[in-house]
Formats: sequence, C-alpha cells, structure tokens
Amino acid sequence: MQDFFLGTLNAIRNISVWSIIDILVVSYIFYKGYMLIKETRAEQLLKGILLIVALIPISYILRLNMLYFILNKTLTIGVLSVVIIFQPEIRRALEHLGQSAFNDMYSPRDSETTEKMVDQIVIAVQNLAETKTGALIAIEQGTGLGEILESGTIIDAEISSALLENIFVVNTPLHDGATIIRNDRIHASGCVLPLTSDNTINKKLGTRHRAGIGLSENSDALVIIVSEETGVISLAIRGRLTRNYDKDKLKTTLMNIMEQKSSTRKTASEKVKSWIKDLQKKD
Repeated sequence: MQDFFLGTLNAIRNISVWSIIDILVVSYIFYKGYMLIKETRAEQLLKGILLIVALIPISYILRLNMLYFILNKTLTIGVLSVVIIFQPEIRRALEHLGQSAFNDMYSPRDSETTEKMVDQIVIAVQNLAETKTGALIAIEQGTGLGEILESGTIIDAEISSALLENIFVVNTPLHDGATIIRNDRIHASGCVLPLTSDNTINKKLGTRHRAGIGLSENSDALVIIVSEETGVISLAIRGRLTRNYDKDKLKTTLMNIMEQKSSTRKTASEKVKSWIKDLQKKD
C-alpha cells in the first residue's frame, strides 16, 4: 500500500505544467462538445455509444465471443452512421465554433443605428399582428445567410415599417417567403427557409413557424414570426421559439441581444486594433 502511494506521489511530481494545460484543454473541449449536443438527439446516441464501449471489454473478459463480435462491428459501422445521421448537428457545432472564434470580431453596430432599425421592425410587426397578416423576418447576425438570400429577390433597401408591411401584403409576389435583414438594410424578400425536423414542436404551428425555427437552428439569426391565424408575435432564437410578444417586449428583447453582440464585437475589434498597433511599434 505504501509503495502505491509513493508511486502515485512520484507520478504527480513528474507531471509538467504542459501536461496540466493539455488535460485542461481536452477537458474543456469535451465539456463544450457535450454542451453543444445537450438536450438533442445526439445526446441519446452518445449514451448508447458509451454503453456499447463499456460492454465490449466486459464481453471480451467473460468470453462472450458472439456478443463481442457484434458489439465490435456495431461500433465500427456506428462511427460512419453517426456522421451521416447527425450531419445537421455536426454542421451546427462546427458553425458555432467558427462563429465563436472569428465572427463578432469586426464591424461593431452603432447603438443609435440599432435602435432606429429595431423601432422600424417592431412598428411593422405590431401593425402586421393587428391585421393578422402573416410575416417572417430574419435579422442576420454572425452566421452568413448567403445561401438563403440566393433563394429570394434582392431588394437592398433602407429599413422602414411601411416597406416591411407592404412586402407581406397578402397575394403580393413576396409575401409568402422570408425577408432577410443584413447590415441594417432589407436585403432580400421571398426567401425560402429550411424547415425544422423537430417533431416535438406544437402541431398547431404552421409552416411559417417551422421555417423560422429551422433557420434559427442552423444560424444565430433572430427570426420574428407573425401568425396569420391568430396575429401572435413569436421569436425564434437558437432553435427555441418564444411566443406572445407585444411591441415593448419585442423591442427590449431584440435590443438586449443585438447590443450584447455589438459590445462583444467592439471589444474584440479594439483588441485586434491594439495588436496591430503593437506590431507596428515593433517594426
């Protein structure tokens, strides 16, 4: 027993600082990976894979040859199956990593410009809700929506409540699709959005809501939905749909999210400028 403790102490003493950093980095990666798949289908799959991994050595030790063979082959084929079945989740995770690392670093949004834009959007949404006119508006954030924009009609106009309301007038060419706001301008309308594949969503919600949730699952866009049946205003963010917004609540929510992102961008942008100045001084 004494030899065991002495051996353990020696092993701890021999651990270098870089080994500790290595362990911490790997632990952080596993933690972030788990948080990305938490409360998704991938979480249940991960539990199944861990169970198989645990059963393989047990079946080998107990000489359950047939079970060992089946589990071993299942794990081998399962890795490829995971990539195919959970392609959307993997893509979302990689986009999230890319966004966290590189987006939000430049072009901080001016607070006055943000408030002016939000005011026009909120006024339009409120008026559309009162007349029970269906609407779908997506505000692009860090994740680019280039593929979505290509499916619609480019407008590239200044944001105004009157224009937004006019776009969604029933029986007009662009009223059925989504309107995308990029760089504080109405960039395109009549855009086709990906539908969510989440089967737990309330069956009473129609295609417009499913499309809004679908886009929010694949990007960090803020998606505003106005129900054509009830006039209820909803907001989809990161695959989550919250409903029953009024004018003040919608404005407050949008401003809080966009100002927080703008603040992050500004801080990161200032750091980059500082690094550039330091490099110039060294030169």
